[in-house]
Amino acid sequence: MASPPVAPAGVSSDARPAALGRPPTDPGRSAARAAAEAAAAATELAAPRAGEPLHRVGGPRLEVVLLHPQARLPVAMTAGAAGLDLHACLPGGPHVLAPGGRAAIPTGLAIAVPPGFEGQVRPRSGLARDAGVTVLNAPGTIDADYRGELQVLLVNLGSAPCTIASGERIAQLVIAPVVRPEVVEVHALVPTARGADGFGSTGR
Repeated sequence: MASPPVAPAGVSSDARPAALGRPPTDPGRSAARAAAEAAAAATELAAPRAGEPLHRVGGPRLEVVLLHPQARLPVAMTAGAAGLDLHACLPGGPHVLAPGGRAAIPTGLAIAVPPGFEGQVRPRSGLARDAGVTVLNAPGTIDADYRGELQVLLVNLGSAPCTIASGERIAQLVIAPVVRPEVVEVHALVPTARGADGFGSTGR
C-alpha cells in the first residue's frame, strides 16, 4: 500500500490536507471573515454608548467645564441619539414653572463649541408631551465664541405647574456645522416660478 505523500521542503503543512483528499482552507473566506470581524469591532468602538459624553466619541471635540458640583456632563442616552441631554443645575432647590411661565434654567456648564460649528438647544419630546414644557427660543443657538454658563430658556405651555428638579434632563444639545455666507448686495434676484408666494401658498 502506497504511503501518503510527504510535503516537499518549503511547502507549508496547510497544503497537505488537499494532497490527502481533505478540503483545503478557503483563504478568501477567512480573509472576508476577518475583515467583517474587524469592521464590527471598529463600529463598536466608534458608536456612542448610552450616557457617553460627546468628547469621548468620534466627531468634533466639545470642551466642557463643570461650574458647580451638581452639574452633569451632556450625555447621549442611546447609540443613535443626535442630541446630548442637558441637565438642570439648581443647587438652591427645584424651580416651579407656572402655566404660561418661563425661566432661564442653569445647567452649571460652560462649553467651547469648536470653530465652524454651533450648539443648538432643542426641546425634549417627553417633557413637551407630558408637561407642555418646551424651549421657548427653540432652537437656541450657542455660538462658538460664547464662554458663559449654558442656560435653557424653558416655557410652560401646559395647564398645570411643572416642577424642575436639579439633575433633571431639560433639553437636548446638538452640535451642527455652520456655513457663513458671503453677503453680496445685488439690484435684483434671479426669478423663480414661485416668486413672492409665501405663507399658505401651497394650500393645506
